[in-house]
Amino acid sequence: MHTHSRLVLATATAAALTGGLLTFAASPATAADSVTVAKADFNGDGYGDIATSAATAYVSNRKNAGQVVVAYGTATGVSSAKRTTLSQNSTGVPGTAEAEDMFGGDLAYADFNGDHYDDLAVGSPGEKVGTDANGGSLTILWGSPTGLTGKSTGVSDPAASSHDYWGKNLAAGDFDGDGKADLVVGSSAATLYLYRGGFTTAGAHGSRTTVKPPIQSGTNDYPYGPLNLTAGDVNGDGRTDLVVDGYETRTRYGWNTNYWLPGTTSGLSGASAKTLKAGIVTAVGDVNGDHFGDIVSGADWDTTLGDGTSVPDSATGGKVNITYGSASGPAATTGITQNTGNVPGASEKGDAFGWELDLGDINGDGYQDLVVSSPQEDIDGVSDTGNVTVLYGSASGVDTASGIQAFSQGTAGVPGGDETGDLFGAEVKLDDVTGDGRADLVIGSYENGGDGALTYLPSDGKKITTSGARAFGADSAGVSTSGAPQFTAVMAD
Repeated sequence: MHTHSRLVLATATAAALTGGLLTFAASPATAADSVTVAKADFNGDGYGDIATSAATAYVSNRKNAGQVVVAYGTATGVSSAKRTTLSQNSTGVPGTAEAEDMFGGDLAYADFNGDHYDDLAVGSPGEKVGTDANGGSLTILWGSPTGLTGKSTGVSDPAASSHDYWGKNLAAGDFDGDGKADLVVGSSAATLYLYRGGFTTAGAHGSRTTVKPPIQSGTNDYPYGPLNLTAGDVNGDGRTDLVVDGYETRTRYGWNTNYWLPGTTSGLSGASAKTLKAGIVTAVGDVNGDHFGDIVSGADWDTTLGDGTSVPDSATGGKVNITYGSASGPAATTGITQNTGNVPGASEKGDAFGWELDLGDINGDGYQDLVVSSPQEDIDGVSDTGNVTVLYGSASGVDTASGIQAFSQGTAGVPGGDETGDLFGAEVKLDDVTGDGRADLVIGSYENGGDGALTYLPSDGKKITTSGARAFGADSAGVSTSGAPQFTAVMAD
């Protein structure tokens, strides 16, 4: 639930503009139009599927070409045994795998063509389009009884000359409440494109409109646009709303500021946008059972930015802000750090608590539960090995006093071990991949020097457990381990 997944767009232009790194945060893109986060089901078998990517993977010796991997759910969870791996060199996928395309730079799922199989929207923000080195492209991979097969359709950029990195941010939902899946697409500009009414396999789509939240657009020096897009129904009106994580426009550099845009019968309303607490990765779900979606955002940096100044945060290791939903939209906000209540650990500089997060009902009590990662957590002298914290929802919100769980690769029963630079928790996802109505925990890491790995920890109906846990790496998923593919750095939520 974005992510803030650090994906490096490794082009010479990007390096020149950003001092070597341009990062994309993959948005948790809910396909549901209610506060209960839906599970992706690409083959219609009733089990949740995990769509992830290795956007910086080599394909046919093309650096950072990118691949998408779907691990299909089963009664015993997910593994590398039942999966599909696709690139732009796969039969049916538009284009060709080229260096720096970053196929899988962002992902969002929904049933876009109404055939009762979920489909996957895939951004390739580094795709060269004509003479535009970073024009970007967008592909929809169609679901079927056998899952994703490569059959797909491209969605062309309607305003290629006005921005770059088309498809770098995606979010799916039902923003106008008509019962059909819609898709929001972002780029380096502040303007977002909303496709309403779905798509056909022939490439046709419903209406297309634009909305411009008050975030900073990219310039030649700073290619901003949205950091993340997150869908969910905050005000309980049956229409999906959108949370935009971005930089505000008042200064050249901008401060991180998030905005809530409500869904309406005519789409998203930029005029009704409300300012939210800062954060660069967001999830939306009902943590207190009041039938309004709550906005949970992670601010993993070491200082809190706001009001044009840099203010030292008493919790230097990162913070999670929870803004509760109401009939009028975002309401009261509370914060959680590793110094809050009985949250395990302590807020330490560089922990990055809130780097990634997601929501799902682990124990079936009707309250969405919260998983928060600290991938730069040092454990027993091992730097940046990473840790994941699970906090449970309740009638009074996220419970920081009891029932909390913490997992690292050094936890008994978790595959692997605590190693320097693993960044365990680089991505996290709560999804019912066993079909029992309870959300299981899937964790991404930068295992083996950036190759990446997926760790599966099931729900036992009451909590997350290590019984039945398993993990698999990039090579087992059919991803080349040349360079640093960053397998699992992005997951469609």
